[in-house]
Amino acid sequence: MELRHLRYFATVGEVLNFTKAAQKLRVAQPALSRQVRDLEEELGFPLLKRGARSVSLTDAGRIFLLEARAVLQRAEEAIARARAVATEGHTSLHIGYAMSPTVRILPPALRAFQTRNPSVRVHLHDLSTGEMLSGLRDGTLHLAFLICSTRALLRGLKSEELARTGTCVAVAPGHPFARRRTVTLPELAKQPLIGFSRTEYPDYHEALATLFATAGLKPRFAREHDSVASLIAALEAGDGVAVVTESLACVAGPRLKLVRLKPEPAPFVIAAAWPATGLLPVAEAFLQCAREAAAHG
Repeated sequence: MELRHLRYFATVGEVLNFTKAAQKLRVAQPALSRQVRDLEEELGFPLLKRGARSVSLTDAGRIFLLEARAVLQRAEEAIARARAVATEGHTSLHIGYAMSPTVRILPPALRAFQTRNPSVRVHLHDLSTGEMLSGLRDGTLHLAFLICSTRALLRGLKSEELARTGTCVAVAPGHPFARRRTVTLPELAKQPLIGFSRTEYPDYHEALATLFATAGLKPRFAREHDSVASLIAALEAGDGVAVVTESLACVAGPRLKLVRLKPEPAPFVIAAAWPATGLLPVAEAFLQCAREAAAHG
């Protein structure tokens, strides 16, 4: 199986017409049909249902089409990354980040990096922890800035601690806790607890389970959200309270009130992480800017 087999099948699967697919690919229709047949024979099952005047995907074909597109996209990205390195100075850098925890580090790091490397195009991706880890492992991200609750989270990757941020309870300004200077875990456990999605932020739930365990309690979530924006909106609406990093104040502003926990728990670690294969030179340069921003933050 070669990339051209995937490309030919993907084109037929998208237009569902051999004549149009052949024209789009600029190949002869008999050759295109033969290549797709060869692919099906190698796989051992049909990808297309061929009628007298129509073509449709089999159930297996629909799944294979999605996977073929992903493989082709990954191949294009690999070529683009290699070409960027080969052409020196004309490259792109893909960085994943957690919006709230990195708000004091990422903006000054980005400004410094772009001043020193004006020809490099930086793509920032606001992602969940799980998405960042996947991106680092499959090569779609060069670098990521995230909250690291355990070393096991970054297994198979390289990482470096940049800073630490305290833990607070976020509430709406009208909530009774908003008039308090501190809140205890037993008091917190009696409130409707909202937080980030367990699927996308398993480390967040693990950290909270550890935190509540110090008081012999278990966190019980009333609602889960998949982004900082939706979490802030829910808190502002009075849906409950949330355990967050103190850096959320930079994002939420006066919309929320942050109250400290008593006793104060261990801070969260803000870390930089990158693939085990190492950092590209441009990614190393960005990481240095992030180190400087963290040191001055």
